[in-house]
Amino acid sequence: MDFKTLLQKRFIVLDGGFGTELIKRGFGADERAELSSFTRPKDVVAIHRSYIDSGCDIINANTFNATPFKFENSGYSFEDSIKKGIELAKEAADGTDVLVALDVPPLGRLLEPTGDFTFEEAYDTYCKIMAAGRDAGADLISLETFSDIYELRAAVLAAKDKTDLPVTATLTFEENGRTFTGCSAACAVRILEGLGVDAVGTNCGLGPDLLAPIVDELLKNTKLPVIVKPNAGLPDPVSGRFSIGAKEFAEYMKPLMEKGVKFVGGCCGTSPEFIKGLKSLTEIIQPNRIAFDGTPCACSGTKLVKINEPRIIGERINPTGKKLFKEALRSCDTNYILKQAIEQVSAGADILDINVGLPEIDEKAMMVRIVKAVQAVTDVPLQLDSTNPEVLEAGLRVCNGKAIINSVNGEENSLSEILPLVKKYGACVVGLTLDENGIPKKADERFAIAEKILGRALSLGIPKEDVFIDCLTLTASVEQEAVKETLKAVKMVTEKLQLKTVLGVSNISFGLPNRELINHTFLTLALQNGLTLPIINPNVASMVGVVRAYKVLYGIDKSSKDFVEAYSGDSASAKAQTAREITLEYAISSGLREDASRITGELLADHSAEDIINKRLIPCLDDIGTKFESGKLFLPQLILAADTAGVCFDVIKARLSSEKKPQQSKGCIILATVKGDIHDIGKNIVRTVLENYGFEVIDLGKDVPEEKIVSVAIERDIRLVGLSALMTTTLGAMENTIRLLREKKPDCKVMVGGAVVTEDYAQSIGADFYAKDAKASADIAKAFFG
Repeated sequence: MDFKTLLQKRFIVLDGGFGTELIKRGFGADERAELSSFTRPKDVVAIHRSYIDSGCDIINANTFNATPFKFENSGYSFEDSIKKGIELAKEAADGTDVLVALDVPPLGRLLEPTGDFTFEEAYDTYCKIMAAGRDAGADLISLETFSDIYELRAAVLAAKDKTDLPVTATLTFEENGRTFTGCSAACAVRILEGLGVDAVGTNCGLGPDLLAPIVDELLKNTKLPVIVKPNAGLPDPVSGRFSIGAKEFAEYMKPLMEKGVKFVGGCCGTSPEFIKGLKSLTEIIQPNRIAFDGTPCACSGTKLVKINEPRIIGERINPTGKKLFKEALRSCDTNYILKQAIEQVSAGADILDINVGLPEIDEKAMMVRIVKAVQAVTDVPLQLDSTNPEVLEAGLRVCNGKAIINSVNGEENSLSEILPLVKKYGACVVGLTLDENGIPKKADERFAIAEKILGRALSLGIPKEDVFIDCLTLTASVEQEAVKETLKAVKMVTEKLQLKTVLGVSNISFGLPNRELINHTFLTLALQNGLTLPIINPNVASMVGVVRAYKVLYGIDKSSKDFVEAYSGDSASAKAQTAREITLEYAISSGLREDASRITGELLADHSAEDIINKRLIPCLDDIGTKFESGKLFLPQLILAADTAGVCFDVIKARLSSEKKPQQSKGCIILATVKGDIHDIGKNIVRTVLENYGFEVIDLGKDVPEEKIVSVAIERDIRLVGLSALMTTTLGAMENTIRLLREKKPDCKVMVGGAVVTEDYAQSIGADFYAKDAKASADIAKAFFG
C-alpha cells in the first residue's frame, strides 16, 4: 500500500511513544538513544512489531536522534543510523501493509535571529538527512516535534528538493496555543500547506485533554489531513509515570476524531495499549470535519493577518524617489531600513512591502539580507517586491511566513516565471492588470487580464484566495479619465471575481500640489469600490485615518473599538508620530543595535555606568520579560532584546576597560545541561538573558558529568548553579548533581529547569529554586544576589 492509497481510509493510525518503551526494556541513563538501533536492535524491532500488532498503518523508524550533531565520537555516522533504523522498521513491517517513515527531529540548534545557526545551514543539514532517508528506502518523511516554524520550513524545503516522498509535519504547542517560539496553529498550517506538505498537525508537549482549542485552529485553517499525536498527559519525574492512562486517552481523543482529525497516534508515555484503543475508535466514529475558513491571509512566523477587511501595506521600504533610502542600500545601512520598518508598523501597517531594487547593488543578496533583518524586528507579514524572479525566489526561501509576491502580470513570460514560484513557496501573489500591450485604458480590458491571471493560477493549483489583483493607479494629472476606470475595475474584480484588490495609492497624485489631499480622497473612493489592500505611507496620519474611519462607518470595526484605542489619550499622538524619538528603551525593545550602541555611548558622557545599567538597562529588560510572561512578546523578541541590551553592556565594558575601571559582576553562575542530555537550547537562552542582566555565566555546555560541575563550583567558589534537563532519562543525573553539591559545596544553591522538570520535582530532589523559563532564572538570580 502506498501513502496515496492509505489516505482513502477514514482514519490513519500512527504509532506511540518509542523512548518510553525503550526505557521499559531496560534502556539506561548512561546509554545513548541515537545508538539504540545498533546496541539494542532486537528491542527496536520488538517495539515496532508491538505497534504494528496494535493496528498501526504507519510506524516511525528509530531515526529521531539521527542528526549530524549527535554522532561525534560514536563510531557511527548519522547516515549509518538512518539506514539501520529504517532497515529494522522494514524488518518489523515485513509481510504487512504498514508504511515506514523517516522520523526527522529539530536539529537542537537555535536558528537566526534567535540563535547563530543560519537558515541556509539548517536547510543544508536537512538535505543530507532527507537524502539518507530516501536512499535507505523510507516510504514517507515524518517531521515532528518542531517548535520553530522557520526551522520546519527549512526541513520541508529540503524534503521537497531532495525526495519525491510524502511529507507530514507536526509541531509542539504549549497551553497558550503557540509553540515555544510563538508560532500559532493557524500560522503554522497556512505556511505548511502552502509549502506542499501532505498532512499537518501536532505531537508531544500536551496531553489530549488540552488540545481541543489547538485542534480547532488546525482544522479551520487547512484543507489538509490533520495529525494529532499527544503525550499521555504529564510525566511524574520521580516515578516516570504519565498522568493519563490508555482508556482516558481514548476518551479525550474521541471528540478530536469526531471533529475531523484523520491521523491519530501517541507520543511520550503512550504504548501499544493506547494505540489499540485508538484503533477501536476508528471503527465506530463517523467524523464531521470542522469547516475550512477560506479567508485570504498572509502571515509571518507569529502573526496571521486575515484579509477580510482593508489592510494597510506599508510602502516606505522602496528606493523609488527616496535619496536617503538609496544611500542606505548602497552603504548597506540596515539600521536605517529597519527603522523604516518599525516606524511603519507602529503607525499602522499590517503588511510591509520590501523593494530593494537598485541597479548598482546586488539586489538578490540585498533582498535576502533585508528580509531576514526586517522579520527579526517586526511580526507582520512581508510583501516581496521585484521584477526579477531570482530575487523573488531568494527572498521567498528565507521569508518566515506566507508572503505576498509583488507581482505577476498578464505577459506570458511573467506568468510562466512567477506563478511557479507562488506555487512552490505557498505565497500569495499580486496580479497587475497589464500585458504585452501595456496598461489598458478601459476597466473591461483590465478585468479581462485579471481573469487571465486567475485562470493560470488556478491551473497550477494556486488557491483562488491567494490571488490579489492590482487594477493599477495612473497619475490623475496626466490621465484624468483613467481614475474612474481604475475605480470601476476594482469594483468589477471585487464583485465578479470575488478577489481581493491592491492599489499603489500615492501614484494618483504625482505632479499635483497638495498631494496628501488627492491621495486621501482617492483612497476613500477606492475603499468604497472594494479596495482591500491599499499600499500607502502609514506615517501619514491622515491616510491611516481614512482606513480606520472607513472600518467604523462600514461596521467592520465593531463598537469602534480599534478607532477609539488609536485616537484616545496618549495613543493618538503616538500613532500619528512620523518620526519617533529613538530612546535607549525603544532601541532595545525594537532590536536596533546600532542605535542602542550609539545612545549608550552618549549616555556615558553624563551618567555613570552603574546608573545606566540599574536605571535604564535592567528596568527595560524587566519590562520586556513581563511582556514575554504575559504573552505579549514571544521568544524571538525576548532574545533579540536581550542581545541588543548585550550591545549596550559591551559599550559600557569597553569604556570601563579604557578607563581601567573594572566592571562589577552582579554575581557568577554556573550553567550546565546534565550528564546524558545533549539538548542545550533552553540553557543557552537562559545564559543570554542572565549575561545581559549583568551576571557572569560559566557555561559548561551539555552532557556535563556531576563531578565536573562540582569541581568548577569549588574551584571558583560559586554560590549559584543552574541545571537543565530535557529528557526524563537524565533527571537522575540532575538529582545526583544536587546530592554531590550538597556534600562537597554545601553553601552553593541550585536552580533547575527544563521541559521535563516541574516545581514539585525540583522540591523532591532538593533544588533550591525552580525556573520555568529564562525570565524566571533572571528573577531568581537577582533576588539571590540582592
